Amino acid sequence: MLFNSLTFVVFFVLVLALHNAPFSWRTKKTNLLIASYLFYAAWNPPFVILLWISTIIDWHVAKRMFVEKARGRRKLLLAVSVAVNLGLLGYFKYGEFLLENFVAMAAAVGIAYQPPEWNIILPVGISFYTFQTMAYSLDVYLRRAEPSKSFLDFALFVTFFPQLVAGPIVRPTHLLPQFAVPRVATPKQLYWGLALMTIGMFQKIVVADGLLAPAADAVFSADKMLHPLDAWLGTLAFSGQIFSDFAGYSTTAIGVALTLGFGLPDNFRFPYAAIGFSDFWRRWHISLSSWLRDYLYVPLGGNRKGNLRTYANLMTTMLLGGLWHGASWTFVVWGGLHGLFLAAERWLKARVGDKAIWSRLPAQVFLALLTYFLVNITWVFFRAGDFATAWRMIVTMLTFVTEGEKVLITPHIVQVVITIGIMLLIHWRMRERKLDEVVGRMPAWLTGLIWGVMLTLIIITQGGSDAFIYFQF
Repeated sequence: MLFNSLTFVVFFVLVLALHNAPFSWRTKKTNLLIASYLFYAAWNPPFVILLWISTIIDWHVAKRMFVEKARGRRKLLLAVSVAVNLGLLGYFKYGEFLLENFVAMAAAVGIAYQPPEWNIILPVGISFYTFQTMAYSLDVYLRRAEPSKSFLDFALFVTFFPQLVAGPIVRPTHLLPQFAVPRVATPKQLYWGLALMTIGMFQKIVVADGLLAPAADAVFSADKMLHPLDAWLGTLAFSGQIFSDFAGYSTTAIGVALTLGFGLPDNFRFPYAAIGFSDFWRRWHISLSSWLRDYLYVPLGGNRKGNLRTYANLMTTMLLGGLWHGASWTFVVWGGLHGLFLAAERWLKARVGDKAIWSRLPAQVFLALLTYFLVNITWVFFRAGDFATAWRMIVTMLTFVTEGEKVLITPHIVQVVITIGIMLLIHWRMRERKLDEVVGRMPAWLTGLIWGVMLTLIIITQGGSDAFIYFQF
């Protein structure tokens, strides 16, 4: 079930009405759990079984692990949880990828192996809820948290529909305590939640799908060398599309949860105003970057075991982060480039230091533009369907070979230039600000006008909307 669908509007109204009805708190949580299963089953009902498997296994493993004293048995219990979760993720998401690479390796040594056709469907959102349930088991193992005393609360934590299929990836210590006490949105929460839902849908439907997707699709579907202007505009269009699409989902999810009285963490903080890659990852997909930091980078040793080990840990974390996004070597390269840029930034900071010059506005603008330039280079590998497409794009973008084909029409060019220009200005303007504080200082008439314009444009553009990009991850 898509947020950007009339079906979801009906679903949301019913859920909101039931949640505000005079039922007991346990009944309201049961209603939310059933609604979450229905929300997920709208894509493919049998995949609800995978949610049940993760829920039941992690519930029992965590309870046993918490009371177990023997370190070896606790490790074995954790291994069961990790094996089940990563096993399901590996089979459904990476099975075909591993099989294709095995066939290629066999062919390289002269073995002709023809496997049966792989017809396994990728369950929507499996990467997100897998990391969320793993965080629960890992937190209990590391004594960061106690297991939930309520199976209903834990099942709802795993399946809470606003953020189930594309995040934010919520920590158990953040969401589980909210299920322990009755919650209904206050008038202020309801107002702000509906406002966030409108902003999120505007980002997705109007900006990502309406203004930027046509140019990005035209450029990345081309099978010939492109003119550098088209290659750059297509890449810039995708940079705006991927942000507006994913941030739009996260903003909508936060808004939906808030209308029910629950708080979800921010997942984006105007990342295209980032100054450096470490700053970028503090602003982009925050729930994933913090998960990778706390459950992968730090356990690997973080920056505590010397420079060489630190760089290796950065690369390992980002390579696996790239692979998390998709079963393709292009995603691995995307993650590897981010790891390389993070390592280079760390190396430069160690030698240049935090000199006053870097705090001046011209230097900050230069570093922000450099960061955005390099981020767009990485987006080429994220969006391209194969290395051939990515290489053609990179060559024409960096060498400015003007013999390439022009595929963008004038309206698309104008849309991309204006949309990306406004987006960058907003990101820079909002770099150190919070959206709710800015909106709170606006006069009521202006807030109402902007809200009305966004709703109007959403309704006008709705027919061309697609599924959220991150559903495939």
